[in-house]
Amino acid sequence: MHKLSGVYTVLPTPFDENGAFDSESLRRAIDLFIEDGVSGFTALGVTSEVARLSDAERGVILDASMEHTDGRVPVIVGATGPGLDTCIGYCKQAQQAGAAGVMVSPPFMAKLSSSYLRRHFSEIAESYDGTIVIQDFPPISGYHMEPSLLVDICRDVPQARTIKLEDAPTPYKTARIRELQGDIDIDIFGGLGGTYLLEELIAGADGAMTGFAYPRLLVEIVSKWNAGQRDEAADFFYRHVAVMRFEFQQGIGMAIRKKMLERRGALSYAGAREPVAKMDASTMAALERILEWFHL
Repeated sequence: MHKLSGVYTVLPTPFDENGAFDSESLRRAIDLFIEDGVSGFTALGVTSEVARLSDAERGVILDASMEHTDGRVPVIVGATGPGLDTCIGYCKQAQQAGAAGVMVSPPFMAKLSSSYLRRHFSEIAESYDGTIVIQDFPPISGYHMEPSLLVDICRDVPQARTIKLEDAPTPYKTARIRELQGDIDIDIFGGLGGTYLLEELIAGADGAMTGFAYPRLLVEIVSKWNAGQRDEAADFFYRHVAVMRFEFQQGIGMAIRKKMLERRGALSYAGAREPVAKMDASTMAALERILEWFHL
């Protein structure tokens, strides 16, 4: 199993003006993020617009991500599916491509029970022998996992001892998991664009796994924290959290992130797949102001 820590950035899915996958922009984004100092990538995550990709596109994007990363950093691959068989198929595809692990959230279904969810992760582990990251993001899965349930899954399924925690308030939930974990080792990553990263680290998180156009800011915070420079990490976070907050706006955050990546020279075109909110003049003016303020 891979021990995960640091900052894992969720790779975007770049498109050209005709809506086709733009592999060259993806390669530039990968190189840019490695220069930013990330610990690894998450491919085919929520903010990769994975819900708007066909299975054929998933395979092409996965192969392109793995080929250009070329072992420079580990890659976790989103493998959530509407059913168990689909999920296992995605896990096997990721393993064949050389991924370091997979990320799985609860399947979306009416009246999902905790007992089924324990069985869901156990059965995935029977068919897949790599690291499993449990994604706890109720807005997508529709299911709220209590800290005790997450710890139970980690205890019962040794492969699934990494949690990507996105059920706010994430610092509070991180602390509850740490209280309940006992003698098992659990890796906890915050998400939500890094907007609560400092508080998550205070509560015991190991890092961040999220989409963000400037992951070097998150790397700086986590690096200072892990080096014992807690005041410096807090100061840097407080001085830059406005960038994270601005990007992580519900509904329009994807458009903002892609525009930022276009500005950084990674994406040739900032368009996202429909349905998606588009930036208006006032949002663009606000973006220009915040980037100028922070010299980004």
